[in-house]
Amino acid sequence: MSLPRELSDRTMAALAEADDLRPVREEDLVGPVSPEPVGRLRVLRGVRLAKVVYVGLTVPPIGMDSHMLFAFTPPESAVPHFTLDAVEAGGSLAFHLDLVPRAELASHLEYLNAAFQPLTPAFEEAAALFGASRAAISPRQYAMMSPWMLVHRTDEERFRGVGGFVDAYLAHWRTLLDKGLPGDVADTLADTDLAARDARNRAALFSREVDPVWANVSRLLGDGRTDEIRAELAAPEVRGG
Repeated sequence: MSLPRELSDRTMAALAEADDLRPVREEDLVGPVSPEPVGRLRVLRGVRLAKVVYVGLTVPPIGMDSHMLFAFTPPESAVPHFTLDAVEAGGSLAFHLDLVPRAELASHLEYLNAAFQPLTPAFEEAAALFGASRAAISPRQYAMMSPWMLVHRTDEERFRGVGGFVDAYLAHWRTLLDKGLPGDVADTLADTDLAARDARNRAALFSREVDPVWANVSRLLGDGRTDEIRAELAAPEVRGG
């Protein structure tokens, strides 16, 4: 089993411990490059989670092994979404780990302090370990995520340590999921339509204009299938299941 797949499976198991997840959509991903499946789409519904979406693409002839997880909280929730990407491409390893904000951080200090500041020790440790090896993503993509986002290219030895940072981010996120935000913090978000903001943020985050990775996925799966996956990620509820 590849290192990205191992990390993804381990994280999916932790998500299953965080909520009672029920599979509602499971499909092989096929496209014009091969009559055989090149990946898998899984969508699970939870009790406290609106849905978990997994997209895996494994194409040995081009050296690609990509595993993406998003655990989405309900539209009206202020608890951030959790996300992990673990990728091997062309002999290089990379990962992306973050909690996706549900409100603007600069204008909601109390929310920032409660939902993100506790990630700082893990973030700083990762910055020291991975140094300047940040993966290339655009400023617009940064704007839709959190300042605590970890997005790095790395070698095999250091990739084996990524699980510790995933554990740290998951532990904090699970506390938020279990206990919710303190009432006084939630009150400071009264100026934010959480569902409407989330819909706008997800539409941009998974758009072709913002993220060039979708052009690469289209080459594997075709435009129509790729747009179905994008729509599933952007929608607040489960589609097609």
